[in-house]
Amino acid sequence: MASFNLLLLPGDGIGPEVMAEVKKVADALGKAGLGTFETETDLVGGAAYDAHGKAVADSTMQLALSADAVLFGAVGGPKWAKVPYEHRPEAGLLRLRKDLALFANLRPAVCYPALAEASSLKREVIEGLDIMIVRELTGGVYFGEPKEVVTLENGQKRAVDTQVYTTHEIERIARVAFDLAKVRRKKVTSTEKHNVMRSGVLWKEVVTRVGAEEYPDIELEHHLADACGMQLVRWPKQYDVIVCDNLFGDMLSDVAAMLTGSLGMLPSASLGAPDPATGKRKSLYEPVHGSAPDIAGQGLANPIAMIGSFGMALRYSLGLGQAADLVDAAIADVLASGLRTRDIAAKGANAVGTTEMGDAIVAALRKRL
Repeated sequence: MASFNLLLLPGDGIGPEVMAEVKKVADALGKAGLGTFETETDLVGGAAYDAHGKAVADSTMQLALSADAVLFGAVGGPKWAKVPYEHRPEAGLLRLRKDLALFANLRPAVCYPALAEASSLKREVIEGLDIMIVRELTGGVYFGEPKEVVTLENGQKRAVDTQVYTTHEIERIARVAFDLAKVRRKKVTSTEKHNVMRSGVLWKEVVTRVGAEEYPDIELEHHLADACGMQLVRWPKQYDVIVCDNLFGDMLSDVAAMLTGSLGMLPSASLGAPDPATGKRKSLYEPVHGSAPDIAGQGLANPIAMIGSFGMALRYSLGLGQAADLVDAAIADVLASGLRTRDIAAKGANAVGTTEMGDAIVAALRKRL
């Protein structure tokens, strides 16, 4: 039975609560003989700042570099609102992405049949939704230089963020999107703002060339990012795989997430390039939701996005596609049974807590094992 080393970084807020449910799922799979999951837990975000004075310690980074996959909860909260900018909780996640060279962020937006009514959109618009947003994660305006706030001679301040992309960066994220489309519905939508941004001009040019030369059997269309946002809430099922830069991907993936009814439902994967020798990728898996400090410690958080993120780790890093399918099916089974956490429960309906939902998913998983 294959053995895997997982680094768990629960982080802040509801992170530790939802991460605890992942360990239950991993234990159930291990007992069924689908893999041995050795886990190590460490600090990140505000918790790491309190302990080490930085959002992620160097020793934690070494663990992340050697792990088969990193599972990340959430970071941040009002407690750390005034820490130095370079040590803010979010800096821990940014360093993990940068040092692990995680350039491809995969964010699926799937509407489970039992939750079609939870969306703010009409059932016919959202039912059966299954799209994948591929976001470039290590370039663009979040990392471009110069990035500064300067005081001008007249006393006013000027802030600068720089949008920068190279041909190589665009090529590699485009290939991730096209490769995913090959095993889905064979359609890629590339989004940018070539009408007002020079980086958008290059983005469109490179994605078009990669598609024509390397993936002639995949349909490629181009949408301006703002128009794509509009279409996502008009008729999202027109999309299959959407590939975006860092900034637009951040925005559009959150829009897509809420189509399904709750940020608490959606997982994500951040992947590096395959190792030339082993084919393995550095990887980090995290729920789309934040640390939700308003409900932290109350046992109210929805653990499905965190459990789903572990399912993506099984699929994309550990080579356990069958186990990933079983986890996804167990989640669907529980939702079909009517069980709901507060964020997806109908108004006035009784909702279960984090532990109860996690236990129900484990029970449904064991029935399928």
